[in-house]
Amino acid sequence: MTIEHVPVSGEGRLWTEKSGDGAPMVLLHGSVHDSRLWDSVFPELALHRTAIRYDARGLGRSTLPTAPFSYEDDLLAVLDHFGIERAALVGLSMGGEVALDFTLEHPERVRSLTLVAASAGGHDWPQSPELDAYTAANRGNDPDRLAEMELAVWAPLGDRAPGYPAIATMVTENAKVQAVVEKGHIRFPEEDAVEHLERVKVPTTIVVGDHDHPEIGVIARRLAEGIPGARLEIVAGADHYLPLRTPERLTEIIVRQ
Repeated sequence: MTIEHVPVSGEGRLWTEKSGDGAPMVLLHGSVHDSRLWDSVFPELALHRTAIRYDARGLGRSTLPTAPFSYEDDLLAVLDHFGIERAALVGLSMGGEVALDFTLEHPERVRSLTLVAASAGGHDWPQSPELDAYTAANRGNDPDRLAEMELAVWAPLGDRAPGYPAIATMVTENAKVQAVVEKGHIRFPEEDAVEHLERVKVPTTIVVGDHDHPEIGVIARRLAEGIPGARLEIVAGADHYLPLRTPERLTEIIVRQ
C-alpha cells in the first residue's frame, strides 16, 4: 500500500491510496464524501486489482481549490501520475457522473464502468420540497444544515443499517468545506451525458440500492437502457451508501466487471 499526494492544477494535491496488483481500478466518491466511503470494500478489491482511491478536490485530505477546476481533469491527472493507460472506473453518486463524463471525453483511457447510485449530467430532476431543500443546503454556507439534509435524503436507513457512524462522521466533516468546493468546480452543461449514452462502448454495470432515492432508480434505468450492453444490478437492503451498507454484495459486483 502506498499513499501519495498527486499534484493537480492550481498547486493542488489529491490524497491518494494505491494497493494491490493487477489491472488498475479507480474508485470515485460522491459529494460531501471522501475516500473513506470505500473503507469496507477497498481491501478486498486490492486482492483482485490494483485499487486506487482518492479524496476529490477540497474533500477529505485533499487541498481546497484555489482556482476553477474540473473533476474530470483531476481524474486524468491521477491516471497520468501512476502511468495508467486504461483503468476500470467505479464511481458513486457524483463520482459516477464524473466517471461517465470522463469516459465520454477520454474513451481510450477507460476499460470498464461501474456506476453506483450514479447521478448523470443532463438528467432533469423533478422538483420536490425535499430535493429543493437539499439543493439549497448544498449551495449555502450552513454545514450543519447540509449534513442534516444529506443524511435525511441519502441515508434514509439511518442507524438501523450498517455503516452509519462512518457515514455520519464523513458527511459532517466534509459538509464544512462543500460550499468552497462547489464554487471552484467548473461545469459544462452543454456536455450532457444523458444525450450521448450510446457513445459508451466499454462494459458497464449500473448498481442501485433498493432503498435509495426513487430518482436514482430512474437514472439507473435510464443509464441501463441507454448504454449499449449495460447490466443493471439492484442491491437489497441498501440506500445511497452501498459501499458501507452492503460492502460484500457490492464487492462481488465490482470484481465481476
